Amino acid sequence: MEGFLLQATIYLGAAVVAVPIASRLGLGSVLGYLLAGIMIGPVLGWVGSETQDLQHFAEFGVVMMLFLIGLELDPRALWNMRDRLIGLGGLQIGLTTVLIMGACLTLGFDWQPALAIGLTFALSSTAIVLQTLSEKGLMQTNGGRSSFSVLLSQDIAVIPMLALLPLLATGADMHLAPDGSVDLGHSTDDHGHATMSLVEGLPGWGVTLVTLGVVATIIFAGIYLTRPLFRFIHLARLREMYTAFALLIVVGIAEAMILVGLSPALGAFLAGVVLANSEFRHELEADIEPFKGLLLGLFFITVGAGINFQVLFANPATIIALTLLLILIKGGVLFVIGRMFGLKGRDRWLFALSLAQAGEFGFVLLSFSVQQNVIDPMVSQQLLLIIALSMLITPLLFMFYEFLSGRMTDTGTQEQPADTIDEQSEIIIAGIGRFGQVVNRMVQMSGFKTTVLDNDLSTIELMRKFGFKGFFGDPSRPELLHAAGLAQAKVLVVAMDDPKACTRIVENARRERPDLHIIARARDRIHVYELYRAGADDIVRELFDSSLRAARYVLENMGLSEFEAADAETNFYKVDRHSLRELADVWKPGVPVADNPEYMELAHKLRKELETALVTELDEKKEQKEA
Repeated sequence: MEGFLLQATIYLGAAVVAVPIASRLGLGSVLGYLLAGIMIGPVLGWVGSETQDLQHFAEFGVVMMLFLIGLELDPRALWNMRDRLIGLGGLQIGLTTVLIMGACLTLGFDWQPALAIGLTFALSSTAIVLQTLSEKGLMQTNGGRSSFSVLLSQDIAVIPMLALLPLLATGADMHLAPDGSVDLGHSTDDHGHATMSLVEGLPGWGVTLVTLGVVATIIFAGIYLTRPLFRFIHLARLREMYTAFALLIVVGIAEAMILVGLSPALGAFLAGVVLANSEFRHELEADIEPFKGLLLGLFFITVGAGINFQVLFANPATIIALTLLLILIKGGVLFVIGRMFGLKGRDRWLFALSLAQAGEFGFVLLSFSVQQNVIDPMVSQQLLLIIALSMLITPLLFMFYEFLSGRMTDTGTQEQPADTIDEQSEIIIAGIGRFGQVVNRMVQMSGFKTTVLDNDLSTIELMRKFGFKGFFGDPSRPELLHAAGLAQAKVLVVAMDDPKACTRIVENARRERPDLHIIARARDRIHVYELYRAGADDIVRELFDSSLRAARYVLENMGLSEFEAADAETNFYKVDRHSLRELADVWKPGVPVADNPEYMELAHKLRKELETALVTELDEKKEQKEA
């Protein structure tokens, strides 16, 4: 018990220290876990041979991750995305696998391990890429959306890959017995203990029938049995029972798949897809997510702790050269595919560079390949290093993309040239997302014409289907605003989703038209100050007005009349607006408000004045009511 607690302390302590540091540096949590394992294993030597045993337990985090991926994949949504999934994703996986397999054959590998290595290296890092795209605001670009499609294709492809790898085994884990039955090698575990198998000793047709029966049972149970079981669990009124039931689903399905010789990850993914449309989907996600995150993090720590750096030091030039070759092959394939699918400029480079590394699923496939005697353990040590190094290089690839992006013109990234604007009006609306469309509809229903601009072609096309005219183009480009009639406009509404783009548009418009009335959408208070400095006249925070309405409902349900609650709402709005104007004068760009003494002093003063004004107003209303 004491040894277990010590090991748990080491692993958890390493994660708690390394992961936040890696996240702050923009490296992502996966690299943080890997670095934590490297520190406590090869560098400090705090953990040793027990890492391999712990890794078998931690691999269950992968099973949970695939279950959650399945929950996110509505079959209808997958069908709607089939062109990108099969086109972009399928081509990337197929071409990369073939090229890397060919390179491995050239190096002297047999075709089975060469194919396994090609499949392993064809996958990219979902965790690192998605997190980095989100942090840098690139997810909504055409290149970012294309990258997401490929990552989704790769996540789905892991399932058939896990099913294929045992068929590539070169050892004795799968062979025909003398009587013609299939021996799948599940009669003993890693420690030689006897294990159960539903297919051991069965003829080939029997194995097929039993396997199909188990899969059909999983689908049937997911469709018809989950709902009554959840209702039964609900009767207990105990939160932990939901968690226990969610774990039972995943663990039970994993065991069922092992009994028929298939990957437990395959069954978990299948169950997730079946339950994707269930009303209990979000409950399952909430219950499984903490266990998945912890076990998956533990898996990556054990991978890092198990890396043999003596292999790197023995031949560093070869390992680094192979890592760079992997990035060049994947990047080249992605660049060509991106060109085939119409990606241009920044989008094509983002698509190619963001996915050029190997990924976390590579560790899973590599570990599974070794277990199935597909890849030699000594070779796997070199492949582990290549995967880890390629992931460590990923932040540098994004830096290289930013360098290239800064040297490209904006026009190179557009799918098509901006529309020719053939109508002008006195009201220009820049941005027609969920914010701008409400403004546009109300203004038009009041009898005024508007000129709508947006840089998202799909949004403009959807708007046109509903009978609203809009023009495709980037409103932050001064020439587009001029074409829209900036010189004659009376009002400009800036409603872009990107806060930086909003600020640029306000600055450009104010520079050209000092007399123009500009109404701007703000993300938060800091963005309000930026827009105020840029020259906006009226600034609307995204959630401010809806929050005021919610607070008014609270006051009404606490006994205030509708008039009193509305009056309190109006007073709060006036005082808050006055406070924002005063705070904007002392706000300093680039300086956190907590580090600005003048701002903090004024904020405390204004908060007290606001509270005093509201309380005084309510007291006066009560006195008038009682009188």
